[in-house]
Amino acid sequence: MRDKFLQAAINEARKGYEEGGIPIGSVIVYKNEIIGRGHNKRVQKGSAILHGEMDALENTGRLKASVYKECTLYTTLSPCSMCSGTILLYGIPKIVIGENQTFMGEEALLESKGVEIIHANNKECQDLMTKFIKEQPELWNEDIGE
Repeated sequence: MRDKFLQAAINEARKGYEEGGIPIGSVIVYKNEIIGRGHNKRVQKGSAILHGEMDALENTGRLKASVYKECTLYTTLSPCSMCSGTILLYGIPKIVIGENQTFMGEEALLESKGVEIIHANNKECQDLMTKFIKEQPELWNEDIGE
């Protein structure tokens, strides 16, 4: 059975790719419902910070910290330093990561702070990122700060 929440994050990543951006998507789930979704919009919005996780949080809107402490964040790619810091700031306790083969984010930091990480090892996530990195290596390097 496919994970419907990871699939929603993948759908967001595909939107980003189709818009000419970086194919990373994320959704935030609270009490088994998606309360926020987003995808990397750095290219589309000319933004320095709109990674997939940041866009999902922005689209979730302003919530009490107690809500975030009961959420699960689904992301198609291992979270970078910026997104991991935000996850820690708001106390999101659990993350489902689509893949971490094309990029390894701050998983060790997150785990050291008590965040539960589930690796989906999703082939669709990996294939989409591999394709994008091959097509646009300069844009990818910009996104990860290289």
